[in-house]
Amino acid sequence: MDQILSLLSETVPKARTLEELTRPLLMLLSKVTGMESTYLTTINIEEGIQRVEYARNVGNMIIPEGLVVPWADTLCKRALEENRLYSDNVAECWGDSEAAAVLGIKTYVSAPIRAQDGKVLGTVCAASSDQVARSPDAEPLLMLLSGLLSYSLERELLVERLHSVNAELAKLALTDSLTGLSNRRAILGDMARLFSLAQREGKYILVAVIDLDGFKQINDTLGHLAGDQLLCGVATQLKHGLRSSDILGRTGGDEFVVIALGSSCEQTDLAVEMQHAADRLQKRLTELTIGSYQLGHDVGEIIYAGASVGVAAVPPGHMCVEEAIKQADREMYKVKQLRRLQES
Repeated sequence: MDQILSLLSETVPKARTLEELTRPLLMLLSKVTGMESTYLTTINIEEGIQRVEYARNVGNMIIPEGLVVPWADTLCKRALEENRLYSDNVAECWGDSEAAAVLGIKTYVSAPIRAQDGKVLGTVCAASSDQVARSPDAEPLLMLLSGLLSYSLERELLVERLHSVNAELAKLALTDSLTGLSNRRAILGDMARLFSLAQREGKYILVAVIDLDGFKQINDTLGHLAGDQLLCGVATQLKHGLRSSDILGRTGGDEFVVIALGSSCEQTDLAVEMQHAADRLQKRLTELTIGSYQLGHDVGEIIYAGASVGVAAVPPGHMCVEEAIKQADREMYKVKQLRRLQES
């Protein structure tokens, strides 16, 4: 045990990550137990799974890293419930475990890794396809290793959870909560990147502003819930009708923006080509907004005549993002005024 403690005193202070701590400990556990595989697992009780995070295999039996098994089928769960750290006859003790049978485990020893509040976070284990005699140092070492690993594993899981939460918050900050589309902040960022790409590749940009005609009347007469349903319906129609490379977002109220990368600017009559492309996109987006929409049980279905769409075709380097949106906005108001004249 003195040699073990000496090795631990050299290993533990140098470890900066869970992996750096775990790898030498698994090697030590392998030497002490004489088993083919030593490994560290994490347990997610809520999802009902156990995952092998790090493993050391020196024999015929392989415990692969990344292996995920149902928690209910594991030897670890059975060992915890029975408070049994060691068995050299797994088939007799836990013959109902399919995972153990598939892996061919005959000898097994494990200890739980617990958080400070007592919650089981994972296990540190050793297993073999042969019957291996019980080492007097194995179980004390397992308990020592589980204690050493508990803080590091808990910390790493907390960091992972924090990263996940931060990523979700970042996503929410760039997402329109109603439609799930990109919001104005995200759209401006996407446009800036697409404008840079267009300049590098010598292509023009198409910027479209979509305004839902009659939206205020729908809100006032049918209610805000009906208005929300219309916004979601239009968002879905647009999303399904656009190319995967096109960028779609809701910039606020009843207004949507679409950005698309055009073709090369190296053409004989670029102005004509850009206008044709703008007209085609304007027609496609208008048609996508026309149709019947289900606005809830209280309102039912309505036939919507379509939105006003303005499209600006912008050569690379000619204007900034905000100016391009303003130009598309002006084109949209021209369409809106023309539609009002046609209706009057």
